[in-house]
Amino acid sequence: MNHKIHVHLVKYVDCKNLILRYRDPLTGRHVRKSSGTASKAEARRLAHAWEADLNSGKDTRRYAITWEQFRLRYEDEVLPSLAPRTAEKAKGVFNVLEQILPQVQKGLLHDLTAERLSVLQADLRNRGRAEATIAGHLAYLRAALAWAVDQGLLAELPKFKRPQRVKRSGGSDPMKGRPITAEEFERMLGKVAVGLAPVPTKPKPDRQRKRKAPKSKPPVAIAPEVVESWNHLLRGLWWSGLRLGEALNLYWDRPDKLCVDLSGKRPMLRIVAELEKGGRDRLLPIAPEFAEFLLQTPEAERRGRVFKPQGKDGNVVGPSFVCHVIGRIGKAAGIKVQTRTQRDPKTGESVVTVKYASAHDLRRSFGERWSTRVMPQVLMALMRHESIETTLRYYVGRNANTTADAVWKAYENSERGTVLGTAAQSEPAAELAIPYVNHCHNSG
Repeated sequence: MNHKIHVHLVKYVDCKNLILRYRDPLTGRHVRKSSGTASKAEARRLAHAWEADLNSGKDTRRYAITWEQFRLRYEDEVLPSLAPRTAEKAKGVFNVLEQILPQVQKGLLHDLTAERLSVLQADLRNRGRAEATIAGHLAYLRAALAWAVDQGLLAELPKFKRPQRVKRSGGSDPMKGRPITAEEFERMLGKVAVGLAPVPTKPKPDRQRKRKAPKSKPPVAIAPEVVESWNHLLRGLWWSGLRLGEALNLYWDRPDKLCVDLSGKRPMLRIVAELEKGGRDRLLPIAPEFAEFLLQTPEAERRGRVFKPQGKDGNVVGPSFVCHVIGRIGKAAGIKVQTRTQRDPKTGESVVTVKYASAHDLRRSFGERWSTRVMPQVLMALMRHESIETTLRYYVGRNANTTADAVWKAYENSERGTVLGTAAQSEPAAELAIPYVNHCHNSG
């Protein structure tokens, strides 16, 4: 709550002039200054003026909390109540802000003005950050500063004005990668052992000429069962559309976790609020191919985690290592999903960076396949999106060629004719057995 300040008049015995004083709601301490006059009327007028300045933010002495103090309070009082990944993302946003705006890091919270937020956006854009990434950073900062206003740490919320970006010819793709093809996916399966192999390091220069260079160690053979554990994970991601974190936390027999439910007519997923991006307990359908994939596991083995990717030593590895290895597999397979130019923050030069296939690109492939098979509302459930706008933006109508192919395939497979010029032309267009493929939403 934003506590209002009241300035009072105080008369000290050893002071000729009246004193203006108020209690700081943050520290509980009295703040005072001389009115410069012994007249009560004049001092009262000055007290009202100072009170107005303090409550409006013109006098920033009330909001003298530093950025560092604010961050410590926010991380202690707010972040523990958020999901772990959300809390980590917020800390990451704060780190980026401190790197780009060191004057804010070393100064007061109210130094984070609209102008400096604009500088932050421009710097992120020059570094090649996607517009969605920039918008995400601003959303985290806006939420944090709004909390500061509610707590009386900041006079008002700075304006977060996001400039309109000129659209490129043909529009821009909101995805940070792209769906991969079935052939590319097979190439990834064939490069699992390469992705698990240790990265060769460059030998350090031998400063002593007489000393012999160390012999390189022979490559460690990857056991077949280790490779198969990764193939199992990759196939699961391909058929399920699960996010990597969801897949690694998918259980056969843990109803308190993300769990496979085979008790009903159709296989389902039970997602608890703590593990679900939307923050709600939900029971959701899964794609038939993923259901068939799950049922291939013998019933006696349906215990514990569904996916158990192993390291070279045979032990199950964690999410960070899994994410790193899948990226290496995509690179070994030569699957480029995005190429962009960004500015090197150290040298200022433009550098072309290539993004190779990752776990999330397998999810994109799932969404791409099913976008031409089902209605957007069904795809939204399969992808576990919180809003239909996300589904429409990223998957429905995203690729005109894919949509056109689906329409023509549906037409050619219809019972009323397979080519133009047949009897199908004489039938009303509304009666053609073409399934719903696209959904126009303000696209012209």
